[in-house]
Amino acid sequence: MDPFFIKAIQLLLSLSLLIVLHEFGHFIPAKIFKTRVEKFYLFFDVKFSLFKKKIGETVYGIGWLPLGGYVKISGMIDESMDKEQMAQPPQPWEFRSKPTWQRLIIMLGGVTVNIIVGVLIFIMIVFVWGGNRIEKMPLGFEVAPYFEELGFQDGDRILKVNGENFENPTDINRQLFVRDVQSITVRHQNGEIESISVPAEIGSKMWKEGMMSPFTPRAYPVVDSLVAGEPAAKAGLQINDSIVGVNGNEVVYWHEFQQQISENAGSPMRIEYFRSNQLRTTELTPTEDGMIGVAASMPFHIEKVDYGFFGSIKKGVELGYWTLHDYIAQFSYVFTAKGASQLGGFGAIGGLFPDAWNWQQFWGTTAFISIILAFMNILPIPALDGGHVMFLLYEMITGRKPNEKVMEYAQMVGFFILIALVLYANGNDVYRWLFE
Repeated sequence: MDPFFIKAIQLLLSLSLLIVLHEFGHFIPAKIFKTRVEKFYLFFDVKFSLFKKKIGETVYGIGWLPLGGYVKISGMIDESMDKEQMAQPPQPWEFRSKPTWQRLIIMLGGVTVNIIVGVLIFIMIVFVWGGNRIEKMPLGFEVAPYFEELGFQDGDRILKVNGENFENPTDINRQLFVRDVQSITVRHQNGEIESISVPAEIGSKMWKEGMMSPFTPRAYPVVDSLVAGEPAAKAGLQINDSIVGVNGNEVVYWHEFQQQISENAGSPMRIEYFRSNQLRTTELTPTEDGMIGVAASMPFHIEKVDYGFFGSIKKGVELGYWTLHDYIAQFSYVFTAKGASQLGGFGAIGGLFPDAWNWQQFWGTTAFISIILAFMNILPIPALDGGHVMFLLYEMITGRKPNEKVMEYAQMVGFFILIALVLYANGNDVYRWLFE
């Protein structure tokens, strides 16, 4: 099956599961507090439904517009904008008749379920598939020039971060970007161990200068995999070929080979390599964006870690916490021109899934999306759960209900803001598909 359709199926399955569970997060406390739920829908049923069935007082259905889902709760100003119902005297079974604390629990239910689901999926992944830990990196890292100014050196091996042992050294770039990294302890090539301070605003520095991978694992230039039909495969390179030169320039490490490819983007280049102890040469032309369809053999050992039942619970909770923490930390970059241009819609979300069906990756991506949906839904934007929570907190603090007209207009404004964001994000996807 075409990778596009595999990604699309995974995206639809993942979002459907998470939307239904999110809406159940509202539905269950509403029922507990004897609040009438008129509709429970996966996707939006604008004008018509693909399926619907009434059970008791609730209509369960599937809409045709896959932009989310909803539960319609009696006596609540929501996206249905049912003004006729709101004009009637409040009834005991309506949302507006319930105590503030009950309404707050109902509104927080969806977000709470998304967090719990994300953490439970992470626990399941760790328990079933275990985890990975990098044991050795004998060649260390290639270091970006700015970090060399701080005292880091090519070939450094990372031992500790903020004074604590660092389990996966290849995670250092992400940690620098979204976490409070104050110091990194390294072992230089000469054996010296040094703790180097890191500037407080290093994440912003990396973002502004596009320096997102300042630490690149060093590898020897040995071909590990090839993409059929790409320049390297067409030129006759094979797995285990050892690159030694490009256009007469010596190549010792893989990053040097990549640099040569980048410098010769769109232009012919001569590659010298060893195969079966014989020196050979070939010519190829990298694509305009500096790609030849080849990857290196990474010189580090990945050890499988079995956490056991209780260890999986601890590790899964940690993964859920840090997923939310890191996403919140990087969210501020959305409000920059560069960040806004990189917003993505369904295409970007679908791109998170693998080209071939892989249950571990599917569930990992679903857990990530679940955590992100929780955060996005709690933002204080009218029409989102966070907007309702904002008005409820106002009511709890002041002891006065917000004016219903104000809430109606806020709901409308919030709805149009969300539509604009959806159109903009998906427009970015289309632009990147057409021009990048």
